[in-house]
Amino acid sequence: MSAFVAGAPCWADASLPDLEKGKRFYGEVLGWTFTEGAPEFGGYTQALRNGKKAAGLMPVQDASMPTAWGIYFATDDIGRTEAAVRAAGGQIVAGPMAVADLGSMMIATDPAGAVFGAWQAGEHQGFETVDEPGGYIWMGLHTPDPDGADAFYEQVFGFQGAADSSLARPGLLPWRVPGAPREIGCRIARDEGAPSDVPASFTVCFLVDDMASAVRTATGLGGSVVVEPKETSGGPFAVFRDNQGATFGVMAPK
Repeated sequence: MSAFVAGAPCWADASLPDLEKGKRFYGEVLGWTFTEGAPEFGGYTQALRNGKKAAGLMPVQDASMPTAWGIYFATDDIGRTEAAVRAAGGQIVAGPMAVADLGSMMIATDPAGAVFGAWQAGEHQGFETVDEPGGYIWMGLHTPDPDGADAFYEQVFGFQGAADSSLARPGLLPWRVPGAPREIGCRIARDEGAPSDVPASFTVCFLVDDMASAVRTATGLGGSVVVEPKETSGGPFAVFRDNQGATFGVMAPK
């Protein structure tokens, strides 16, 4: 049985051109250590914080793979999730496929082009550290079609809009799923002036010990700050780009 309720974010990983460079960057920014890459899985390595699974890093396998972070949502039935994606107007990019005894995965896109994964847990349950420094804390979907996104993810994963949440504001709607202890993330309406040919996308967010220190470390390693730190009800938030081009969000304790 999965450690995560169906629809909840359960794992995240990044595909990077230079795995060792990525390990150095995230090791210093997020305090991660790493398992040995598994040759049978293309060198995929798991990031650990205090010995607990925090995320995954994998080398880009071919030029068609983007340098990017991806999010996976828990499912109890990967085949049913595949059918739901198709019925709701999404597309399947890869899978469903078994990953040895670890579980089964699928990569898909929503109708606005946002890429996401689904994971049916086997031996690998997903995150072992969340809501603590170095761990996953939040995800956000930037989309040009917020109403369409709400309908799609409700049909596929059971997301429910949390308009009564203290985090809600015009253009930003937190999402809940039944059984999850708190909101699982949010969708954000893209600004009207944004380029129309850029697909929707998810931002995966991790908690850092201290925002100012994280900014110094990331930029000192060749990364950059895409969205400058700003105060939110959950604490300081910023978006970084790593030194290979993958973007991710960071939050610091309030």
